[in-house]
Amino acid sequence: MKEIWKRLFLLLILALAMFATSCREEESVLIESPPGETLEANSSIAGLLRNTAAKDGSDDNIIDNASCISIELPVTVMVDGLEIIVDSQSDFDTIEDIFDEFDDDDDVLEIVFPITIILNDFSEVVIADQDELESFTDDCSGENEIDDDIECADIKYPVTASVFNSNNEIIDTISLSSDEQLYKFIDDLDEDDIVNVNFPITVILFDGTEVQASNLDDLENILENAKDDCDEDDDNDFNDDDCDNCTTDQLSDVLTGCSDWWVDKLERNDQDLEDLYTGYSFNFLVDGTLSAVSSTDSFSGTWETSGSGNSIAVVVNIPNLTDFNATWNLHEIEQNSSESDVDLRLGDDRLRFRTNCASSGGGGTVGVDDTALIQVLTTGDWYVTNYFDDVDETALFDGMVFNFADDGSATANNAGTITNGTWATGSGDETDLELNLNFGMNVPFDELMEDWDVLEATNDIIRLKDISGGDGTTDFLTFERNPSSNGNGGVDLSTIIVDGTWTISSYLDDGIDETANFSAFTFNFDGSGTVVADNGSITNGTWSVQNGDNKFVLDFGAAMPLDEFNDDWDVISVTDTQLELRDVSGGGGGTDTLIFTKQ
Repeated sequence: MKEIWKRLFLLLILALAMFATSCREEESVLIESPPGETLEANSSIAGLLRNTAAKDGSDDNIIDNASCISIELPVTVMVDGLEIIVDSQSDFDTIEDIFDEFDDDDDVLEIVFPITIILNDFSEVVIADQDELESFTDDCSGENEIDDDIECADIKYPVTASVFNSNNEIIDTISLSSDEQLYKFIDDLDEDDIVNVNFPITVILFDGTEVQASNLDDLENILENAKDDCDEDDDNDFNDDDCDNCTTDQLSDVLTGCSDWWVDKLERNDQDLEDLYTGYSFNFLVDGTLSAVSSTDSFSGTWETSGSGNSIAVVVNIPNLTDFNATWNLHEIEQNSSESDVDLRLGDDRLRFRTNCASSGGGGTVGVDDTALIQVLTTGDWYVTNYFDDVDETALFDGMVFNFADDGSATANNAGTITNGTWATGSGDETDLELNLNFGMNVPFDELMEDWDVLEATNDIIRLKDISGGDGTTDFLTFERNPSSNGNGGVDLSTIIVDGTWTISSYLDDGIDETANFSAFTFNFDGSGTVVADNGSITNGTWSVQNGDNKFVLDFGAAMPLDEFNDDWDVISVTDTQLELRDVSGGGGGTDTLIFTKQ
């Protein structure tokens, strides 16, 4: 009898084991990933995704001369003896302006250590001195050499995926919202991980075009085709792609819309030749001919352009002036309120034409270099984080996602409801550049229909202002990448200004540098709205922040020279250590700039 029960017990155990096995097989069927959507470690698409998400270190090459690392900001540098606190992309422009001021000097940049560097894998290292920095930079590829990171395409986040590990049978759902998260996720994959990626995935190409991938094969093809499709700007001249968005029509409009160009710079084979052409006047005609005239001579030639972006070729041929004859590359078109420059390069050779003319001809923008604004505006999503029209009305645009396309069209997405609009750039009333918005007259989009002066434009924030034509009040509008920011890059001016002691690092009165008049002063701002200026004697004043952190009001009464600061200043930028202010005089229209720096 015992033997019978033993056999029955063994049969029961065997049946349970077979049942468990069949359940396990059924479970395997349930978790099997759809073909073409399973991301495997060490696969080609995994490598492309990792390289696309890798930290690009080329944007600060003007400081570290290395495309495989980035320096964490803020960082202090000495540029030709001047101290510059670099805490934004605009400060790279300042360094470049100092370098470009003179062509025949030796430019020197020294980093104030210690600093923190960020590697391609987003890890951070504290660097104590130049020798230690060079131990990292020596491992980087040289200028414009092939490297692994893909800068011609960006993934539009969030990206979601389901993860199954065949060893421990754990299923997890993840959401990746940044390059750093995607890079580390790909880097941590092992051979046993099975990742089911959720599609579609949107890829933003270098020109702002968005393309969708419906599976991993699509995504691999998009990234593979895009990886070498643009100039990754891996050299050490910051913003050398100033003409990334230039066109041959734009260049033609500038050259033919202005007259009497002169040679501001001509260097061939390491020889400076511009002095040979002092007094020459160059004129470019729409039929492709040109003339070069001096008080004694007159020469005729031809010019033509081809290409696009930062690969525009300019062929100049003046038979009797061979110093100009070459197929040049367009480096930069620069225009301001009083002059225009066209800068051409060919290796180390340079040719720069200049004219006292701000017109771009052909109906183009007058006095405006809008390349940087257009590049950031037409890339990715934007949110209204501050709209101030006498009172704070930001809530009117809560949850709306704004996108701006290269063709001048725009959309506002409010929970699936799309409102179409348009945008254009022009010459501003109080600033060099304005952004014209038009989303129609429906509420609340009628509030945006203005020609907004551009106060600040970076990859993360676009700050605008408009002075009403009727009552003269000032409206402020801010777009940011982060919808939960406060309209000023995530900083609180009222909190920052009361922390520590401040000095004047720059004061320009209508372009005249008067910083030295205030070098002995320190400033302490109190939370009650008072400010104490101390240069050995005390001067009391008042301060306030208005219009959603966009106005900074100072009043020192009649005390000289501090009465120069009595005004309601536009806030241009704010960091933990620097406050930049600007004011346009109501009478003559002169522009004053005031920069406070924390000691």
